Amino acid sequence: MADPENNDFLDDLANAEAEEFADEMEEIDDEALDLETVTAERDEFRDRFMRALADAENARKRSDKDRREAENYGGSKLARDMLPVYDNMKRALETTSDEQRTVAGPLLEGVELTMRELLNVFKKHGIEVIAPEVGDAFDPQHHQAMFEAPVPGTKAGDIIQVAAEGFMLHDRLLRPAQVGVSSMPAS
Repeated sequence: MADPENNDFLDDLANAEAEEFADEMEEIDDEALDLETVTAERDEFRDRFMRALADAENARKRSDKDRREAENYGGSKLARDMLPVYDNMKRALETTSDEQRTVAGPLLEGVELTMRELLNVFKKHGIEVIAPEVGDAFDPQHHQAMFEAPVPGTKAGDIIQVAAEGFMLHDRLLRPAQVGVSSMPAS
């Protein structure tokens, strides 16, 4: 028969192995829990990083767009303020008679040179003149109807008079051309 002391030894050995196994399992569970925590934390930091990267890219794109708009349209107030100067110079040149040209030729030549230089500056800064002609179709995107009148020989919507030219700054309207429009009823 087996010795009772020998069985106690085997029981003690089995209990020691079970305790050691339980300690190892507890350590593994703690390490797995730590690994899950670190993985979750890593994923959260990765998500924050990706969002911050996207925000930085969007801010860069937005600032590039703002810079381009400031370059193209930053001088729109000054350009709008210069339009009456253009109008007055154009009226002065259009109203001079041949007699005035012979008397004040050099003065008018200086005004014409100034007008050309003003147009060159406008062109350099992206300002284009909208110069509709009598007979053109009215375009509400570029023209402002100052009056309507029935004019024989025209159809409704035709420009019958140009009161003032309009201006575009790149692709934006600075001032619409001021025109008179035919309201001739359809026959």
